[in-house]
Amino acid sequence: MGRASDMVERYHECFLKAGLRLTRQRRLIVEVLSHMDGHPTVSEVYERVRREDSRISLGTLYRTISLLERYDLIERYDFGILGRGGREGARFESAGGKKHHDHLIDVDTGEVLEFREERIEELQREVAERMGYELQGHRLELYAVKRKE
Repeated sequence: MGRASDMVERYHECFLKAGLRLTRQRRLIVEVLSHMDGHPTVSEVYERVRREDSRISLGTLYRTISLLERYDLIERYDFGILGRGGREGARFESAGGKKHHDHLIDVDTGEVLEFREERIEELQREVAERMGYELQGHRLELYAVKRKE
């Protein structure tokens, strides 16, 4: 998800400002999230967390993720895709620190690829302008299957 030490420090500062403690369980969850690449699901995070501490409950993980979302430390994506044997739930990504990017989702495997295409960015600004708006942000998700060659 990002540079681990920077993320843990950012999360810790945010928790302190909000009057919350960064408990041992929360710290472990944050550390695991910060070391994960891509856009992990709750199940993937839980599996990793349980390898480190089998006493951490799924409820603790959900509450911590909810706090991280509430304080804009992670972003939730629900790509609503099938892959790897069934419907996958929400996926998460560290908020901030990364340049804006869009997502291409492989509907067969569930793989999420990040990309940035300046032509798309410009076109979106033009569309908003043409409609009398100033673009403040967007999310673009492309759903695709790999071409057979």
